[in-house]
Amino acid sequence: MSSPAPAVPDTHPPVANRRGSYWKRNQIALTPWLFLAPAVFMFALYVIWPIAQSFNLSLYRWDGLGEARFIGLQNYEELWYDDAFYTSLWNNVLWLVLYLLAIPAGLFIAIFLNQNVRGIRIYKSLFFFPFVISQVVVGLVFTWFYDPSFGLLNIVLGWFGLGPVAILADSNLATYGIIAAGLWPQTAYCMILYLTGLNAVDPEQIEAARLDGAKGWRMLWYVILPQLRPATFIAFVVTIIGALRSFDLVSIMTDGGPFGSTRVLAFYMFEVALSEYGFRMGYGAAIAVVLFLIMLVYITFFLVKMYRDERAG
Repeated sequence: MSSPAPAVPDTHPPVANRRGSYWKRNQIALTPWLFLAPAVFMFALYVIWPIAQSFNLSLYRWDGLGEARFIGLQNYEELWYDDAFYTSLWNNVLWLVLYLLAIPAGLFIAIFLNQNVRGIRIYKSLFFFPFVISQVVVGLVFTWFYDPSFGLLNIVLGWFGLGPVAILADSNLATYGIIAAGLWPQTAYCMILYLTGLNAVDPEQIEAARLDGAKGWRMLWYVILPQLRPATFIAFVVTIIGALRSFDLVSIMTDGGPFGSTRVLAFYMFEVALSEYGFRMGYGAAIAVVLFLIMLVYITFFLVKMYRDERAG
């Protein structure tokens, strides 16, 4: 009588063990994603989803109350022939170009304040003060500053025999006056960024450059500025976003006037969607999409440039 065949051992571990081994094998790779998951979810819910909704809404005609009617690209076609849109777009270009002056201004103020002398903290506080106060307060202060009857600017001009200038009532000057008001707090913000960056500058490189005879502009350009690239990148991105979404100062100082000459895209979007133009939500969403695409192009350009510079470095 033949003996029974030996039992074949089960080489497959239990399901629970297999799952446990998978987690142990991939724990290092999966842990960062678990920590990032809540932030990614919130970003997708409150940023990505509203952007997608804006794109979708721009294809409809909707007053915010009744039924939305799909009209395709008609809102964008209307933008193409809208003179007010081009005025707003041109003003945004002016904001973008002139607002960038805050970056070199903030850099030179930061270099001036980056020294150990008595009372320097008081000066830092005075220069930082404009960034702390509200944009509404900044708008009111500069509105009083430009006032042709009692404003400080016209009082100073009177000392030199120059007549009063109603800057905010002049369609050729009002936009520049608002941009000047916006540069005040933006320069303070760039100054703080560069002060933080200057604290991280390697003193050994500074000493080595001095031994090689570098000083003044050469020291700044070849030694200090390369170490301030992260601060410069943040300053560029924040300044560009601030210039393109400028709304508060325009609303407070001129309300888009005189004769719509100081409108920017963000303010024009508010006007057509929620103000006197009949609650045209779809048309306002189309303006928002254009503004978003402009921001996306600029920020992508700087991200790619910074990435290439880091790889080259």
